[in-house]
Amino acid sequence: MKKTTGTDRQITRNWRPATQAVRGGTWRSEHGETSEALFLTSGYTYDDAQTVADRFAGDADGMTYSRLQNPTVAMLEERIALMEGAEACRAQASGMAAMTTALLCQLASGDHVVAAKAAFGSCRWLVDNLLPKWGIETTVIDSADNAAWEAAIQPNTKVFFFETPANPTLDVVDLKHVCDVAKAHGITTVVDNAFATAALQKPMEFGADVVAYSATKLMDGQGRVLAGAVCASEEWINEVLLPFQRNTGPNIAPFNAWVVLKGLETLSMRAHHQSASAVTLGAYMEPRVDRMLHPGLASHPRHELAKAQMSATGPIFAFDLGSRERAFAMLDALQLIDISNNIGDSRSLICHPASTTHASMTPEAREDMGVTEGLLRINVGLEDIEDLKEDIDQALKAAGC
Repeated sequence: MKKTTGTDRQITRNWRPATQAVRGGTWRSEHGETSEALFLTSGYTYDDAQTVADRFAGDADGMTYSRLQNPTVAMLEERIALMEGAEACRAQASGMAAMTTALLCQLASGDHVVAAKAAFGSCRWLVDNLLPKWGIETTVIDSADNAAWEAAIQPNTKVFFFETPANPTLDVVDLKHVCDVAKAHGITTVVDNAFATAALQKPMEFGADVVAYSATKLMDGQGRVLAGAVCASEEWINEVLLPFQRNTGPNIAPFNAWVVLKGLETLSMRAHHQSASAVTLGAYMEPRVDRMLHPGLASHPRHELAKAQMSATGPIFAFDLGSRERAFAMLDALQLIDISNNIGDSRSLICHPASTTHASMTPEAREDMGVTEGLLRINVGLEDIEDLKEDIDQALKAAGC
């Protein structure tokens, strides 16, 4: 492989984000291809026995097995790390593989985790079910209560785990405050940044230790593949995460990595355009809904914090119509916007979290985190905003709003 300036960190760290998204982490073969090559291989061959022995011993650079290294995956990891401002990144098979790996690689029986109550349903399942099953204690708090983070700390607390903005209630966590508290107590912060990506928010600039992603969402951007990523210091990735990943195998397929590489090239443009459309659509809808949950609007309780932490507030927001009946009526009346539980797509998508993404949670847990029967979550895509307004208008009328 011919490494270009795209992998020279002294050069690429000085590039601006839009350039990193297109050029960062680029390797070229002897053919000099412009688009990243797709390496569909599980293993590698070697010129002699000593070469393979040296590689497996870590004494020589080079590929050994695609569960550990793959050229296409390595390009994706380098590019995401550059965009995040992280020393290193490891790609994962999915967003939940990333979250699970980021937690389990550093936790053991007897440890304690403090987590935000507002979270994606599967992330709450990890906190509420999987971690306790393996002897790891958990405490769930209101992430908007800054004092609650420190109050929840126990002598065995090892990790703070949270999303910001959170899925689906768009809770916004004060990154600097929470990361400062964690550092003061020797606690590792794991931040799910999937709703924003590095294009809109960089948690490490506020002191986060580990940033995890569902790259399935905005990074791909077109609903094509499953992918995840975990970013952190090189020491943490190599000494804490890598032994877990090497031996459990939550690896991304090279084809999926290649698709996400293509998505990253347009991430910033898409994320900012969709964010602007989401603010416009949210403001248009707000007078007609029972409750609007949109960090880009002044009505959000942490609107100013969101503006301070993010360059734009993302394409996703939620709103409440008061009942499942009205929510379903609106969904059934939509003509342009698709009913789908995915987010970050270039297409506008909408879903009813209580019956989809958070259906596995108990009604009490959903109520506690604000996932009501009338709540709908929308991902605003790249369609013309006037077409989206018209579709929303007729669907709200059909729901009696």
